[in-house]
Amino acid sequence: MIGAIRTPAQQLVTVFGGSGFLGRQVVQALAKRGYRIRVASRRPDLANFLQPLGTVGQIQPIQANLRDPASVAHAVARADHVVNLVGILQETGRQKFDSLQAQGPRLIAQSAPPRANIVHVSAIGADANSESAYARSKAAGEAGLLEARPDAIIVRPSLMFGPGDNFFNRFASLARMLPVLPLAGADTRFQPVYAGDVAELIARAVDGTVPGGQIYECGGPEIRTLEALVQYVLDVTERKRLILPLPNAVGRAQGSLMGFLDTLSLGLLPREFAMTRDQAILLEKDNVVSESAIREGRTLEAQGISPTNIEAIAPAYLIRFRKTGQFDLKRSTGSNA
Repeated sequence: MIGAIRTPAQQLVTVFGGSGFLGRQVVQALAKRGYRIRVASRRPDLANFLQPLGTVGQIQPIQANLRDPASVAHAVARADHVVNLVGILQETGRQKFDSLQAQGPRLIAQSAPPRANIVHVSAIGADANSESAYARSKAAGEAGLLEARPDAIIVRPSLMFGPGDNFFNRFASLARMLPVLPLAGADTRFQPVYAGDVAELIARAVDGTVPGGQIYECGGPEIRTLEALVQYVLDVTERKRLILPLPNAVGRAQGSLMGFLDTLSLGLLPREFAMTRDQAILLEKDNVVSESAIREGRTLEAQGISPTNIEAIAPAYLIRFRKTGQFDLKRSTGSNA
């Protein structure tokens, strides 16, 4: 483990998936602490936008692919800490659940220096017995990681939100295009968590203030159904749309159809419409922090992080979906004219 006398500036953190939605928040949190950061990505040129988050030379993109063990070994060489954020919601091309989510975490742990701290982001809902291939791969990834490194830290977020998220932005975009929003899993409960809060927990894990060998579950301050969350998006964007809850069987059929159409279109289907049967299965099960995690102190609150409300973050990036966006003269001036 890292001795207390070493400062963050003397420590190197390799972040896999650092150019993604959560990744930019994690990189920013680590950069503020002064760590040297190596962002491992299949396309390092797409991670260059992260460099202004730190000082000159503090953030360095590097090429790495979890399907290529040699590139993984090169990415973690001499690292003091390794953070794995790689994950996909659906399989495309050579990006498969097995290679990225089931096998990837073990590969990273086995390739990392023995002294390196390992922090891995999984998901609430990881379940070896699930019908969902996504959930099974997440569970397999956790098991493989802990077998290789029992002291690793695993972080399981619920639905994450923040600028650039794939949930609120997606439904706000759909509401601009469709008069009716068919909704699989309408009654399923979620506990949306701000990506910045998850990033803070990860940064504290790198700091060494979060006990290792544990699985931490991250949820926000409120639990809401999927239908309530979609209605919130409609309220903020000031759009009146009919929400049409779908029975589970219909939701699965919808996912199968959309997945088939996406395959036929070679991935050209607008991403707002992208959905698979596997995702429909996931929507049938609540996605909230477990009672055991609360009881055992494996939550954000137990680590001294106060979860952020949706209302404090989401309106700032959803306002652009209003018909007049942030350029509503009456709204900005308070005029009733």
